Amino acid sequence: MQSSTLPKKLGQFFVYFLKQQKIGFILLLFTMTSWSVQESFFPYFIKVIVDAVSVYDGDKSLIFSYLSGKLIIALLFLLFIEINFRTNDFLMCKVYPRFMSNMRATIFDYVQHHSHSFFVNNFAGTIASKIARLPEASQKIIDEFITVFWPVTITIIISCILLFLEKPFFAYVVIVWFISQIAITLAFSHKCQSSSMHRFNKLTALNGKIVDNVSNIMNVRLFARHKYEKKYLDQYQQEEMQAFDKSLFYNALMKLCLGLSSLTFVMTMVGGALYFYSQNKLSVGDVALILSYYNLIGLTWFMCMEFVIFYELIGACNDALSVVIEDYNILDEPDAKVLQVVDGRIEFKDVTFTYIRNQNVFHNKSIAIMPKQKVGLVGFSGSGKTTFVNLILRYFDVVSGSILIDGQNISEVTQDSLRNSISIIPQDPSLFHRTLLENIRYGKLDATEEEVIEAAKSAYIHDFIMELPEKYNTLVGERGTKLSGGQRQRIAMARAILKNAPILILDEATSSLDSITESNVQNSLANLMQGKTVIVIAHRLSTLLNMDRILVFEHGHIVEDGDHKTLLKQPHSHYATLWNMQAGGFLPEKED
Repeated sequence: MQSSTLPKKLGQFFVYFLKQQKIGFILLLFTMTSWSVQESFFPYFIKVIVDAVSVYDGDKSLIFSYLSGKLIIALLFLLFIEINFRTNDFLMCKVYPRFMSNMRATIFDYVQHHSHSFFVNNFAGTIASKIARLPEASQKIIDEFITVFWPVTITIIISCILLFLEKPFFAYVVIVWFISQIAITLAFSHKCQSSSMHRFNKLTALNGKIVDNVSNIMNVRLFARHKYEKKYLDQYQQEEMQAFDKSLFYNALMKLCLGLSSLTFVMTMVGGALYFYSQNKLSVGDVALILSYYNLIGLTWFMCMEFVIFYELIGACNDALSVVIEDYNILDEPDAKVLQVVDGRIEFKDVTFTYIRNQNVFHNKSIAIMPKQKVGLVGFSGSGKTTFVNLILRYFDVVSGSILIDGQNISEVTQDSLRNSISIIPQDPSLFHRTLLENIRYGKLDATEEEVIEAAKSAYIHDFIMELPEKYNTLVGERGTKLSGGQRQRIAMARAILKNAPILILDEATSSLDSITESNVQNSLANLMQGKTVIVIAHRLSTLLNMDRILVFEHGHIVEDGDHKTLLKQPHSHYATLWNMQAGGFLPEKED
């Protein structure tokens, strides 16, 4: 388990990954700087050529010979510009994919180590989109800086220096104009960004409603609510349209101000050039040089337009960082040891735990589960059964007290070693959208195909798999949706059989099986339980008849402790009451 090391501030976050490819990014900056130098000096060569032509009074057929040296230099300049561009392209092919891949892999690994509560409190789709969006937006921000802001700024600086050497007045005009362009852009950027993000949020909400409608299209048809759904969606359409209008308005207003500033710049440059030429203070080449810098308008305009996108990308990155780069709630200690399970004794010592401040689920709870003991957990929904198991798995840390496995405090061992020592078969198993072979082998990554098949046979799922066209290479669908609940449970069971951990947790592991299959699977479970400490969360009390011990939970307290026969002999016990209340073999959701 890694520690919380990724920077949460965007600038530091970028530096963290840029340093890992610093040579590549330095070369990218160098090629773009070279392009800026060449872009700035090329108008100067135009000036030299124009001046040479204007004073040439020889045979016009020999003009090319006369200008050959200057033309060759100009062509070489153009060639160098093209080489720089193509070099930059090939560098990007190497640098950007690795930058994004490295960032994505690092973020993915970081998110993998978040606590259980992180995944409970955030939608899976949201987390996945942030992991995908952050490297993409980061790469675009870096690209904007390297290919737009950096070279345009360098070009403006060099151009001002050259103009200052020719005629300082024009250098001052460029400086004032450039500052005004930046000032206008910054003045509108916040409005443009906030209105754009507002529109994006409205669009996201609208798309969510469309997805919700499509996902529930059967309900729409069953209740004949097509017109209602259209009217329901119109409200979100209207909000998105108004937000889009506002976003476009601020962009149009910014472009108007930038356009007026640029028009003033052009008029000043052209008027000034003609005036100084009329005063014999500029040559024809000087006028050509000054007018050639008209291309600065295009460069600067493009840069200013990119500012809005730049701010949006920064907002997207900050939003993603705020979610995925949270501090870990649960961390391994720096000197955490590997858990060694020999007997499988589990002990709660004065454990206090709460989900919400001042509302304890457990308070000073102490209980021990003996080695190789098979213990059932019983109680209404919300009584504390699942929390009890989650604390053993260290999905949450206790407020006070300690949980020991074979005398080792689980907060002082690595989380990986703790969970490697525990197999769990949940009530509703979730499978990867991978092959059946991969899903079963997840319990033991180095298992041979023969071991996988034996585990599948023990879980009574092998025959079903062999009837499939692709057999063990069949993809199971997202979360295993191509399989029935009972089939998913048997895959999870096969996975647990392969893992063969010393502690086994079952959460109504046969609830989705038919009676015949359940009878067969119970025999496999009995074999799987041999020599292990077993905890069974039960909703059907009949599954607990062979447990060594039953713990009855109520409001976070263990109110009864004994085996099935002993607890039933107490006619007014909670367990006896639950047994008598069962309808169809299941506990009701809550007490009447």
